[in-house]
Amino acid sequence: MTSPAEEHRTVAGRFTELVRGAAPDAWDRPSPCPGWAARDVVRHLVEWLSGFLRSGAGVELPEGPSPDDDPVGAWQAHADAVQALLDDPATAGLMLKDRNVGELPVPAAITMFYTSDVFLHTWDLARATGQDERLDPQRCAVMLEGMLPMDAVLRASGHYGPRVEVPDDADPQTRLLAFSGRRP
Repeated sequence: MTSPAEEHRTVAGRFTELVRGAAPDAWDRPSPCPGWAARDVVRHLVEWLSGFLRSGAGVELPEGPSPDDDPVGAWQAHADAVQALLDDPATAGLMLKDRNVGELPVPAAITMFYTSDVFLHTWDLARATGQDERLDPQRCAVMLEGMLPMDAVLRASGHYGPRVEVPDDADPQTRLLAFSGRRP
């Protein structure tokens, strides 16, 4: 099992490749997330974690440029800040308290909620910017297995669309995307 820092380094590293590989005119292209352009995928990831950590653990991530002005710079500053937080041994002792999830160590909360979100949104960014959409099949299978028992809770959260039907023998990526309401 990899550490939260290694998990983030791998998942955010792939997302970073896509951010850097996006053509300048790709940032306003629609993403698979209804109502979002490619830059909105970056905005979402940059903005929500900061508020989550601030309110739940008193952790302040340094701010980078706005995704409106510089989506590449915004993502890079954010990813670097999260990685520095996870690489800091003192972070292991920090606890996040949230009325919906209870109390968790900050590294575990980042892995469970944020790193998995980056992984799923990797496909959205790749699709929006016309880049390689392949996700790690093993990570897809593990993520789907963990999400299946929480189907009703995930749907009720409003963060996932209706499940899309796919053949039972579909590959792990297709099944994960369909489970999350995406049309692979």
